Order: sequence, then structure tokens, then C-alpha cells
Amino acid sequence: MLKLAVYGKGGIGKSTTISNMAAAMSEMGLRVMQIGCDPKADSTAALHPGVKLTTVLDLVRQRKDDFTMEDMVCQGFGDVVCVEAGGPAPGQGCAGRGIIAALEKLESKGVYAAYKPDVVIYDVLGDVVCGGFSSPMRDGYADFVLIVTSGENMAIYAAANIAMAVAHFKDRGYAQLGGVILNRRNVKNEDAKVAELCSDIESRIIGTLNRSETVQDAEELGKTVLEAFPDSEMAGEYRTLARQVLAACGKDVSC
Repeated sequence: MLKLAVYGKGGIGKSTTISNMAAAMSEMGLRVMQIGCDPKADSTAALHPGVKLTTVLDLVRQRKDDFTMEDMVCQGFGDVVCVEAGGPAPGQGCAGRGIIAALEKLESKGVYAAYKPDVVIYDVLGDVVCGGFSSPMRDGYADFVLIVTSGENMAIYAAANIAMAVAHFKDRGYAQLGGVILNRRNVKNEDAKVAELCSDIESRIIGTLNRSETVQDAEELGKTVLEAFPDSEMAGEYRTLARQVLAACGKDVSC
């Protein structure tokens, strides 16, 4: 089981990238689980349009421990197993601690053992890399951390902080930095800026995505690009990215 924690600044297109990548990996014949670790609980929405997924923390609040693992998941497009950790009620509790509680609940309910995914992808907010938000990279949940960034200054700043957090844990046997995904926003000198970032953090660009209206068109439909426009050029880019990510993390991509 390959476990990936994907971080990036809020609004960078991380969840869209992950959902399409998960769909592409599923298309390759892999069993994929996507776990949203953002309190907004919208990471997997494009994979199950029209289906309301109850978050793990909402189940805990409403039923304590009186629920099954089937209550925590739904299978979306391509049979991707979708989970949303959720967050605390507004103004109450810590979102980071909520992530820890949700991931512990997934383990205790036997979700990983039951679904036996080939690839698990944690979608984690990267604006804050402390407490529970760092748990996927430090508590044995992930093998690799991937960073999604554009060439925008705040996205690069967030990416550098994420890389610093990974470096802080490198001597403890936790997740290692697998590389950077460039999600282009067509800003000036974008490729050069991200290449400089990779040099600074001793990493590399493992995949790129071009800015495309096809992504927005799919989002308007509430679907992934691979479901809405499977023959589009952008769908091809996500398929290529999925293979590049798997190869960069040492996963056999011959399937």
C-alpha cells in the first residue's frame, strides 16, 4: 500500500488535482482511497456528485462510536473510496486535533484493512503545518509527502514551509518528500520560480499541469475531468501525472 500525503496552499487546486489523479490511478486498475483532511470536507466532492458524505467527526459527534465503517465512506467515480475527516463545529475545538481523531477512528474501525487500497491519498491543507495538520507526515500514515504549488508567491511560501516541516521529521523515519507538482497559473517566470524552489528544498518537479478551462467546466458539473471529459487533453495530463507520481514514489506503473 502506497500512502501519499498531498499538501499545498488553500485554493491552489490541490483537491481538484488529487481527485483527478485518484480517478486516473483507478483507471489504471489500482484500488484508490482518498481521505480529505480539510475541515471544509470538500476534497472528494467531485468524485461523488450529488452524494452527501457524512464526515468522520460528524459521526463521532452524533453517534459517539455507534457507527460502522460503511457509514464513514462512499465509493465514487472509478470506485475510488472516499472519506472526509471533517472538522470541529465553528468556534469550537481544534481542526488539527480533529484530523488526528478522524484518522485514529479510521484505523480503529478497520477501514484500511477492509478496503485494502493500493494507494491512499491524504488531502491536507498546507497553510498551517503544525499539530494535527502535520500528523499524516509524522505519525506513520504516509510514505511520501507531495506538494502542489503554482508560481504565485504565497503558494511558493507555503510550499517552502511544508518542505521545512518534512525536513524536520526526516531523521525519525516519517514520510519523505516525494516531489513537487506544478499546477500552473500562468504567472510571470512561473516554471523558473518553482524550479528555484525545488533547488532550495532539495527536491524536484515530478509533474506539471497546465491551466485549462476544461477543469473549470468539469467543476461546474461537479465532476472530475476524467468523468466529465475523458477524451480531453486535460484528462490526458492527469493520466500522465498519475503515472509520474507513482513512478516517483517507486510504485510499479506497468498496470
